[in-house]
Amino acid sequence: MDSLNIALFELLNAAPDSPTWLILLAHACAVNLMWLVPVLFVIGWLRGNEQLKQALLEALIATLLALAASGVIGVLWPMPRPFMVPIGESLIEHAATPAFPSNHLTILLTIAVSLILHRHSRRIGSCLMLLAIPVAWARIFMGIHFPQDMAGAALLSTVVAALVGYNRAWLVQPFYEHVAKRLYHRLFAPLISRGWVQR
Repeated sequence: MDSLNIALFELLNAAPDSPTWLILLAHACAVNLMWLVPVLFVIGWLRGNEQLKQALLEALIATLLALAASGVIGVLWPMPRPFMVPIGESLIEHAATPAFPSNHLTILLTIAVSLILHRHSRRIGSCLMLLAIPVAWARIFMGIHFPQDMAGAALLSTVVAALVGYNRAWLVQPFYEHVAKRLYHRLFAPLISRGWVQR
């Protein structure tokens, strides 16, 4: 494990005498902020216009592909988590699964980049990009990840989101028109007719 990665980890990881308020803040950022993702998808799909729905579907497809790639990387190149080495302070329980790349950051950044690629959802994507910063810091602070895990997630997310965006004409749009849109209209027809959710 290279010296720069270790040096950055030691700089960002919690100190033994870290104050309780900082640990609670980091825990909230490392765990709870991710709940904004499903909330975004539900609200965006039910209340958003057609352009936002398509952007969210593209982000979902890209995220699933990025997570699949992350799983393959974890199998072929399993990197330990800090507490598996062991090194630093570990302040949250986590299974001893491969750490590289970070799945949490992969999810956030893939969605963020995908949404940034659409003019109608660029602002939402930018907000998610900013949200990824405290998540990345917190998961290093709590001793779950090394900085290299975050760098790997950033690279993987950008590449996959860009590839899906480039191929959206045949990868996303047909699925939206022939599957997702029809299924949505069928499931939510009563709510759509009452104007409670967007068509």
